[in-house]
Amino acid sequence: MNYLLSLQEAVTWILKKREEKPPADKLVIALVAAEKSSRQTKPTYTPQQLEGTWRLCFITGTKQAQNRAGVVLRSGRYLPRWATIELTYHLDNLSQSGTLENAIKLGALNLILTGPAKFLPPKNILAFDFTQISITLGNLRLYQGKIRGGKESEAKFYEEKVKKQAFFTYFLIEDNLIAARGRGGGLALWGR
Repeated sequence: MNYLLSLQEAVTWILKKREEKPPADKLVIALVAAEKSSRQTKPTYTPQQLEGTWRLCFITGTKQAQNRAGVVLRSGRYLPRWATIELTYHLDNLSQSGTLENAIKLGALNLILTGPAKFLPPKNILAFDFTQISITLGNLRLYQGKIRGGKESEAKFYEEKVKKQAFFTYFLIEDNLIAARGRGGGLALWGR
């Protein structure tokens, strides 16, 4: 469980604005160790453990992005403190489904993507699709509407196979941090 300490330190650095942060390459090693441990122990998580708002702290990017960016993303990157990216999971009662909101905040500019989500145990997969968008500048709403097929996409979402959808496979869920691998192969760490 040494990897957990590094992951906790990274989350603390972003959320509590500490001066020292674990080196990115050390954090990637910790994430890979946590994922490997999860494959061996096969924990079963619940969608209730994901409920709430999580701030993105660290990413490695997809394999395709890593190849394009070269060294920049290979060892992973902390998100800058001035940029906030948060995922919020809203669950339907007594269900494995709900909605996922991805909020990107850059100063007064807010971009919020929302859509259906479903949690698939025992593989700890959260599949999702963004079908709505909202863009605001301070209190001024610049745009709000449906995207990517809107209502039609939402209606088909629960019947579609996961391999055709965006998803995260969670390999670590703690009270204050979550870690997952995305469909494209990138790793991500969130905290709260």
